Amino acid sequence: MTIWLFYLLLGLIQGFTEPIPISSSGHLVIFQELFDIQLPGLSFEIFVNFASLLAVLTIYRKDVVRLIVSLWTFLFKKDRSDETMIDVKFIGLLLVATVPAGLLGVLFGDWIGETLGGVATVGYTLILTGLALWFIRNMRGNKGDGGITLRDAILIGLAQAVALIPGISRSGATIVMAMLLGIKQESALRFSFFLFIPVSLGTMILDGPALFTNPETRELFGPLILAFIASYALTAISLKWFQHIMAKGELKYFSFYCWIVGLLVVLFLA
Repeated sequence: MTIWLFYLLLGLIQGFTEPIPISSSGHLVIFQELFDIQLPGLSFEIFVNFASLLAVLTIYRKDVVRLIVSLWTFLFKKDRSDETMIDVKFIGLLLVATVPAGLLGVLFGDWIGETLGGVATVGYTLILTGLALWFIRNMRGNKGDGGITLRDAILIGLAQAVALIPGISRSGATIVMAMLLGIKQESALRFSFFLFIPVSLGTMILDGPALFTNPETRELFGPLILAFIASYALTAISLKWFQHIMAKGELKYFSFYCWIVGLLVVLFLA
């Protein structure tokens, strides 16, 4: 397998699995085990995650612009209308929900990767992910964006922190928790993916400078750009598809997938 094809496949896997509740990190671990290969390092992770971030911003661009405008008018024009305050509160709750995963990632990220990064862990956590999705498959909440509370944000943030474990889907964990708290599917989905924005930006701020000093970036610039494009395109396609799946209430199919893949991993790769 040429390096170009290798990076293309990894970019496609990352992009397609990032938005949907089947764990992108878990699938990269499985891919590594199946083909007995070493996954690329820091530069690759930063590139493909930034590509996924741009895709999320593209899909939710109208909401992003609205939130920025509301924050601006709140801070500099003293706008206190109901619509503005709902948006400002939403931004504040996103920041609160970011804290648990941010702290745990900084303090224990390396330990989690070294201790729980094996393929056996991925198999079992995929099965658990399937069970969680099955449990909330028919839930319909009644709380919209304005109904999300501080307690809700903290619990969703803790759910995102659990997703530091490979095989636990970040989107799956946050959406499951949000729906358990009675949040509507559309708001749960939006909050989950807006929560991805500060996490990815934080990664770029902390690790991005390393891109300019890492020889790997210069040596593999072409394959990295290819992986970036693949990740961006597949993230956008997958997210739009997932929005459709959520609207139709068909999360059970992701449960079936997680159970099948998790069981196969446990039986044949662990």
